[in-house]
Amino acid sequence: MKILVCISNVPDTTSKINFTDGDTQFDKNGVQYVINPNDEFGLTRAMWFKEKQGATVHVVSVGEADAEPTLRKALAIGADEAIRVNAHPSDGFFVARQLAEVVQKGEYSLVIAGRESIDYNGGMVPGMLAHLLGMNFVNTCISLEIDGNNATAEREIDGGKETLSTSLPLVIGGQKGLVEESDLRIPNMRGIMMARKKALHLVEPVEAPQRTQDQKFEKPAPKGAVKLVDANNLDQLIDLLHNEAKVI
Repeated sequence: MKILVCISNVPDTTSKINFTDGDTQFDKNGVQYVINPNDEFGLTRAMWFKEKQGATVHVVSVGEADAEPTLRKALAIGADEAIRVNAHPSDGFFVARQLAEVVQKGEYSLVIAGRESIDYNGGMVPGMLAHLLGMNFVNTCISLEIDGNNATAEREIDGGKETLSTSLPLVIGGQKGLVEESDLRIPNMRGIMMARKKALHLVEPVEAPQRTQDQKFEKPAPKGAVKLVDANNLDQLIDLLHNEAKVI
């Protein structure tokens, strides 16, 4: 089985976010980038298939040179090869089109992507990728088992879970539950050293229309000041809740 794991290079959630050019451009200065968490769950599951079933695992990211450390981390975790499509991931359809080209050329039978990235939260790439490839698709996937060409997947739905039977080739949009957080892997020194010797292929993008464009960014409103009340002063607390917060 040949698996391709799609990796988004996203800002760490602890990074301070700013915008430039009249709030039309994201400011990368001082921002630490990491593997998108939903993608990391998928990568960890792919490593299980490699270790238990002898699968080959490649990782791919659509991004510029600053995405390579993230791909190297994926190699250090255990992926066999990495591919970087040399383009700015400016639009969901553009990214899906680039990934589809990589999948077609690599003849992968299982494509694991995160259900969404934590930067723009578009949640559109896995579905568009499956459509472009004509592959089966399971989104919000929280469990995946492969037996030959048959797959059993479990996904979250409103109010519960759904178990599906399907076949390869398959695209999934994974999330937490595909593996647990405790299963996520931290690269060790041996993995880091081996990653330096593994192939990281640079490919140029194919032409694809940009269907959406960012017009402007806006930060959430700052949190209001917190008013502290002495634990023994219940009368003041009730007065504030009633007359100021108006919640009682």
